[in-house]
Amino acid sequence: MSNTDTFSNWENLVKKQLKIDDIYSILTKENLEGIEVKPFYDSVQKPLVNLPKIEESTHLVARYHESLEEDVFAFILDQNVENLEEKTIFVNNIDLAGHISPKEEDQYFSLIDVFDEKEATINDQLVKELLAKQFRRNICIDISLHQNAGAAIYQQLGIALAKTKELVEVYGSEILNKLIFRIAIGGNYFFEMAKLRAFKMVFNQLSKEYNLDEIPYIFAETSLRNKAVSDNENNLIRSTLELASAMIGGADAVFSNNYLVDRSTDNSEEISFKQQIVLAYESIINVFEDASNGSYYVEDITKQIAEKSWALFVEIEENGGYLELLKQGIIQKKIYDYAVEEQKWVEEGKIKLIGVNLYPKLDVKKSVGELYNEKEIKAVRWAEMFE
Repeated sequence: MSNTDTFSNWENLVKKQLKIDDIYSILTKENLEGIEVKPFYDSVQKPLVNLPKIEESTHLVARYHESLEEDVFAFILDQNVENLEEKTIFVNNIDLAGHISPKEEDQYFSLIDVFDEKEATINDQLVKELLAKQFRRNICIDISLHQNAGAAIYQQLGIALAKTKELVEVYGSEILNKLIFRIAIGGNYFFEMAKLRAFKMVFNQLSKEYNLDEIPYIFAETSLRNKAVSDNENNLIRSTLELASAMIGGADAVFSNNYLVDRSTDNSEEISFKQQIVLAYESIINVFEDASNGSYYVEDITKQIAEKSWALFVEIEENGGYLELLKQGIIQKKIYDYAVEEQKWVEEGKIKLIGVNLYPKLDVKKSVGELYNEKEIKAVRWAEMFE
């Protein structure tokens, strides 16, 4: 049977199930990313190889609290904790990093961004101090800010590559296996899976330019962009799906930001962490290397995202590189243009946020102009428009 026959059979089956001939008008959904999504898939042009991750099992990371010390194996630390042994530690504070001297058996990672986005510079002294530490991964490239500021998926990845290139040019290609990428995971479930997979592809492609064969270390955290102050239960559901996307997409570590947007309690911190426990122990999705491999849909959008992000990276490099375009305000404007268009979709209800613009629909209280600034990369939640 030919591919055409197979496609026709699938098409007829879908028509029968939906009881309508024009299936494309119903099943085709527009997206801001410019990614072509087919209503159904019967094949994929060129199946992808298995995309590996660095950690055998995804680290489930909690914000440190003494009550969790016995049961949790990986912590994000904002301040020093004495006698914390046999744990994996993600250091989130620049002063704390300066005081830590890991022992051989310790696993320390830096989550401190060495880029100053406002000044468009790399903090050279900080880079050198961190590289001198016995950390498993010393240098963090943080693109969670870009996601929370409203950057498109392909923009986030293109920027991650461009920031990587800036570091390689100053510190040499040996820095590639010292990097950790802090990435925020949004609510577009399959797209976010594909985002992590696409990043592995393009990062590996970049490393091959230096005759290396590296894969990125990915620290994935839940997004703030789609969370609402007065919608705690929905926040919890959204962040659970984001964690699932990250684990299935092959993150090396996952962290859930507090589902209470404007405050934090011991109880909310514990629940935020236990989201990961439920996902990992009930569905075991944290142990697979590349769980979505073989899904025609995810593979197709993975390749499209990889191509678009690589094209943006090349464009950035041809025009002087990330820091130069940041100085000129071009990166800020690219993110601004996309973020504003996305916010308009939220305002119009094309992007549905239950409890915010759907059941109940709240009135707009802040305009797009009040929320965004084309000269600054700053985090903006969709719901701020209505709060």
